[in-house]
Amino acid sequence: MEQWSNETAEAKAWFESLRDRICAEFEAIEREAGSDASFDYAPWKRVEDGNDNPGGGVRGVMKGSVFEKVGVNVSTVHGNFAPEFAASVNGASAESPGFTATGISLVAHMANPHVPAVHMNCRFLTTGKAWFGGGADLNPPIPYEEDTADFHAALRASCAKHNPTYYERFSKWADDYFYIPHRGCHRGVGGIFYDHLECTDEAAFERNLAFTKDVGEAFLDIFPRIVRRQMDSVFDEADKNVQLEWRGRYAEFNLVYDRGTLFGLKTGGNIDAILMSLPPEAVWR
Repeated sequence: MEQWSNETAEAKAWFESLRDRICAEFEAIEREAGSDASFDYAPWKRVEDGNDNPGGGVRGVMKGSVFEKVGVNVSTVHGNFAPEFAASVNGASAESPGFTATGISLVAHMANPHVPAVHMNCRFLTTGKAWFGGGADLNPPIPYEEDTADFHAALRASCAKHNPTYYERFSKWADDYFYIPHRGCHRGVGGIFYDHLECTDEAAFERNLAFTKDVGEAFLDIFPRIVRRQMDSVFDEADKNVQLEWRGRYAEFNLVYDRGTLFGLKTGGNIDAILMSLPPEAVWR
């Protein structure tokens, strides 16, 4: 893992720059709505017995008039997986449980039911192997074809710059992954999801980092445009009830099936940052 320390630092720096630009854009949207809401940032440190450098991160949360609750987390952590968990992680094992992980994770829950919620994350991990993963997916309580088409078009374009097979493969992966088996439905209208883009050498690292950057840039371009399109839409109590019930499904997926939630809990992450993805309000009927 030591051999990838420079690459981890490079990925971390970019994730932080993406966070800063996303948060600035979201705050600008709040200003356009007449709100002075801004992100509150809380640094946290990971704790691991016998580890003098376990890492940590910064959790950023904003609660405004457009973004009812949005969290943007960046973390860089180092340590050892628990033996029983190590076997489930690419390149790790009970005999070789060491890891380093850096990444950005974002979840936005919107005040207006006509504005879609969204999830985005990008990450770089090293165990006995090194790889990138990530993606973005749109989660509207009330779907609009134009929003869905534009979101997918942005991600399709980011994929096409790197590999003609990426979009088809990764959009299907998102459809398969963001599915709630016990409800028999998808969490949203999809996007892309990818994992284990392995970096066997410096050239592979640069290729996969470039792709991951384009995914992040595509998100930063398209999601604010969708928000601005829908944020002044009129909604009523029935629309809000649809949103609240849909949020219950979202919470179920994140607590039962989401691999990022499990990874954070299994590696001693910050609980508030891990559960930041949960909606501020939801109902079950």
